[in-house]
Parts: sequence; C-alpha cells; structure tokens
Amino acid sequence: MYLADSRAGAPESAAPSAESAARPRAGRRLTAVGPTVLALGTVSLITDVSSEMVTAVLPLYLVAGLGLSPLGFGLLDGIHNGFSALVRLAGGHLADRGGGRHKWVAGAGYALSALCKPLLLVAQTLTPIGLVLAADRTGKGLRTAPRDALISLSSTPETRGRAFGVHRAMDTAGALLGPLVAFLILRATADGYDAVFTMSFCVALVGVLVLVLFVPDDPAARPASAARAAGTRSDTALAAGTATVDARDAAGVDVRRAAGTATVDARDATDATTVDRRDALVPRSAESSGSPDSAGPRRVAEGTRAPVAPAAPAAPRPTLRAALALLRRPELRGITLCALLLGLATVSDSFVFLLLQRRLGVPDRWFALLPVGTAAAFLLLAVPLGRLADRAGRWQVFLAGHGALLLAYGLLLTSWHGTALPFAVLFLHGGFYAATDGVLMAAASDSVPGELRSSGLALVQTGQALARFVCSLAFGAAWTAWGDRTALTASAVALALCALFSVILRPVRRTSPEGLV
Repeated sequence: MYLADSRAGAPESAAPSAESAARPRAGRRLTAVGPTVLALGTVSLITDVSSEMVTAVLPLYLVAGLGLSPLGFGLLDGIHNGFSALVRLAGGHLADRGGGRHKWVAGAGYALSALCKPLLLVAQTLTPIGLVLAADRTGKGLRTAPRDALISLSSTPETRGRAFGVHRAMDTAGALLGPLVAFLILRATADGYDAVFTMSFCVALVGVLVLVLFVPDDPAARPASAARAAGTRSDTALAAGTATVDARDAAGVDVRRAAGTATVDARDATDATTVDRRDALVPRSAESSGSPDSAGPRRVAEGTRAPVAPAAPAAPRPTLRAALALLRRPELRGITLCALLLGLATVSDSFVFLLLQRRLGVPDRWFALLPVGTAAAFLLLAVPLGRLADRAGRWQVFLAGHGALLLAYGLLLTSWHGTALPFAVLFLHGGFYAATDGVLMAAASDSVPGELRSSGLALVQTGQALARFVCSLAFGAAWTAWGDRTALTASAVALALCALFSVILRPVRRTSPEGLV
C-alpha cells in the first residue's frame, strides 16, 4: 500500500486516479507480486494437492479397477476436463455483477469441489461417477474466472505475466505434491483408493478455510476507495484554505475602515458620527444589495479556490449482454478462436499418461508418479516463462508452448524406448502448461476492461474447455476404433494445422495501451 503524505505549505494536487493508485511508484523495481496473488497461490496449492491426489489415480481406477473402455474413459475424462465450460461464463458474470464478489464466488466453487470428493467413495458405475465428476468440475468452473480476475486486478499490466506465473508455480507445487501423497497412501493402505478419496476431502476443506480467512476482498475496490479518500482530504484542505483567506480579507477590511474613521474624526467630528453610522451599516446592506465594495473581498477569496472535479458517475452494472459483447473486440475474439482451435487438438493429461504407461510398461503401482514429472517441469518453468512473456510477447510464448506439446506427441509416436523417453515427454508436457496456462490469461486480460474482467476471461476459458471436452470424446472414440497410435497421429496433425493458423491470425498486438502483450 502506498500512502500520500500531505505537508503544510505544499501545493494541492488533484486526487489520484484509481489506476494510478493501483500502480507502484515510479522508480520502484517491479520484482514482487501482491499479497492477494500469494494468498490465492496458497489456496491453489492446497486445493491442487487434493484434486491431483484424485486425478493421479482416477485413470487407473476407472480403466483397471472398474474396467471401462477407452471410449467410456474418454467420456468421463471429457466431463472431468470440459464440463466446467458450461458454468465458467456464469461464474465470471456473477463475480462481475456482485460488485466485489470475486472472492465469494470463487469460494463457492472451491467448497462445491471439496464436497464432491467423499462421494467418489460410493460411486461405482459410469453414471454416478459421471455425475460426481460433473459436480466437481462445476465447482472448478465457478472459481476459475473470479480467481484469475482477482490475480489480474491485483497486478499491474507490466507484471501481469509474472503474477500469473507465480500463481501457477504455487498451483503446480500442489500438483507435484498430490500424486506423491496418493502414491504413498496406495502403498501404505489396503483400501488405497478409498483412503485417497477421504484424505483428498480433508485437504480440500483446508484450502477453503485459507481462502475465507486470508484472501482479501475484491482488490479493484481498494484503489477507488483510496482515490475517494484522497479527494476528501483535498476538499477538506481546500475548505480550510478558503476560510483562512476569508478571515484575512475580513480583517483587512476592518483595519482600513478603522483608519478611515480616524481620519474623518480629525477633520470633522459631526461628519465622523455620520460616517461611523454609515460604515456600521455598510457590511449588512451591501452584502444583501450586492454592493461592489463588499463583494470584492468575496470575489478575491473565491478566485483563490481550485476547481473541484465533479464526482465520477457510478459504473454501469455489468450484464450478460455486455459480457458477450466483448467478443466484438477483435483481439479478444481472435484469442478465443485460437484457444478453441488449439484445444480441439490437445489430448488430455490422462490419455498422455496412459499412452506413456503402455509404451514403457509402467507397473500400476508407479502410475501415480507420472503426473509428478509434468508438475515438476511446470513448477520449474512457470515463473521464468511468465517473465519471458512479459518481455518478449505473450502470444509468442503461448504458441511456443504448443510447439513443445507437438514435440511430446512426436516422441510418443517414435520407436524410441530409451530410458530418457519418459523424462523428455513429461518435461515437454510440463513446459507446454507453463507456457500456455497463465500466459493465455495474461494476454486475454489486456483486451478486457476491469469491470468485465471475470466475464472476459471466462469467455476464453469456456471456449478452450469446450474444445478439450470434444477432444477427449473424439480421442477416446478413435482409440477404441483404430488404436492409440492412429488417434495420437491424428491429434498431432490437427495440432500442427491449428498452430499454423494461430501464427497467421496473430490476434495479439506486440504492444497495447496498457503494456506489452
């Protein structure tokens, strides 16, 4: 927080705007992120420990434990990864309309996902498992856009990529710990899956408590409050200065009148009495009749007053129509289109891990450790790539991330079975997420006004999540019909074509009025 220090005798300045109140002072190195970002990162870390405990064992639990086919698993995986798209726009809209409800809409999403964890203990068939996963993803859809809006509103445009990178790094630290905890539980208990689901529920509740207790309310309201407070202090000082001028002018008038009365007394005593009476009556009569003699000091006093800025009109209440109208913005429309197309060719994590297990013959007890490799690479690269995106351009880093994913697909399709294969594939897979997840939200934030930030980010996330839902269904069907290699080959070709289209379209300019994008 930066406080303005007003000193006696210093000239008055205009009240700072909300935007300037939110920015650090000139000359200060922009190396740190705000406390809101750190608090949200802690919540995401704890929540990801919970969710990744389930995600790490879910593919094996469904395919090996319950005997689902690749098509059935693709349906559930599509629900798990894409169902949140149906409610992300609603979550962003609720947060924007609430006038500072970003925290509480996100909290409702975290709580709903936490309550779904113990329900996996009783769901044993396709339909109830699908319903539980749909409810869990509904919670994720509610919380994602408000949470990202809080991060965006708590950072400046110049450090937005770094803020998202720090948050994603903390988020990924939880994703790194979750599979490790699940692996240890599976090795230590007889009913390993039930123990994993129970522990996941307990950890998720801790994340909800941290959000409620430590994440501040909507940071967008604080700069405006600071500006209003500064304006109030300015008006108070102005009124005090005006009163001082009026008192000084009134005293000067009395002295001049006393001197005039003394001169008249020395000249003519009789006339002095008349003059004294007239002078005694002049202030009241002249003030009421608008005499120039009495109005002069008042005009001088009024001339010293600085013009007072009119009160800012109240911001219009965000509507769903205004949120959808954001797609009329060329940059945001292009970003959403490219995210949707690239999502259509992005094979889900679970399928990547299943493919890697089949290529290398990984035993079932070690399967839960495969997501650790992706999470470790994500954790190492999230902040450096976020900073690189701020300096070199966010869209370039975003497309480079999809290039890393394409290389991972290529390695899975080769005949290479070396020891380094899983490390290379998982490193590229984690690098893909580090270069795209937070970077996409940072790029989209620069094309959306602050009052509709949640809704604008939700539009991009909705398109991307719906595309990945379709991709999971199509990949599962292709695997069932033609085999895993044919399905992955088709996905790699589609990804290359969509990436080429995104390079040609280039929806993000090199620079924007707010900063580098």
